[in-house]
Amino acid sequence: MTAKKLFYYPSNASMAPHIVLEEIGQPFELVLVDRKHNEHKSAEYLRLNPNGLIPVLADGDMVLYETAAICLHLADTSPESDLAPKLATPERAEFYKWLMWLTNTLQSTLIVYFYPERWVDVGNVAGVDQVRAHAESKIGALLEQLEQQLQSSGGPWLLGDEYSILDPYAFMLCRWTRGFTQPARERALLGQYLQRMLARPAVQRMLKTEGLAAPFV
Repeated sequence: MTAKKLFYYPSNASMAPHIVLEEIGQPFELVLVDRKHNEHKSAEYLRLNPNGLIPVLADGDMVLYETAAICLHLADTSPESDLAPKLATPERAEFYKWLMWLTNTLQSTLIVYFYPERWVDVGNVAGVDQVRAHAESKIGALLEQLEQQLQSSGGPWLLGDEYSILDPYAFMLCRWTRGFTQPARERALLGQYLQRMLARPAVQRMLKTEGLAAPFV
């Protein structure tokens, strides 16, 4: 069996699939894409992902991009890991809902926060500040939705008793808020949830391999 290759950069959107690969426990290879030297915009990398975004997963002859798609593929091709509910069940539908919400709603709003200059004219400093402020406010409301989901599911994980790929994904996005005025860790249930995630051996291995230092969330 050819080992999967994950093209990554520390603390980027490759973090969730990196954790999932660690959870699955099968051999895989990490390939650093050095953002500091714009390797994600190189001709070689653009042949893998024409959007110039990280991550990419190479699985045999298949090349896959988009973080949610990679995580879902890993769960579906390693069913013994129980990282997703069974197909055609209400639990699977709920799982799909939250996976799409994480990538299309929370992650996309985080991208607006981190890259507000993309939504205003060049040199519009006041516009950049305004976009970032509105994005942070919106993200606060979205984090509250996650808090409410943990309460309604009863935890310890987003879907309740069953750990899934949603949890590495949510962990990654919550980590991105660590510099906010009101980060995810300051919410009661989310704070406890993030500590449970940090306690998982797969997450600890990821943090060590990516060379990340505290604060982790």
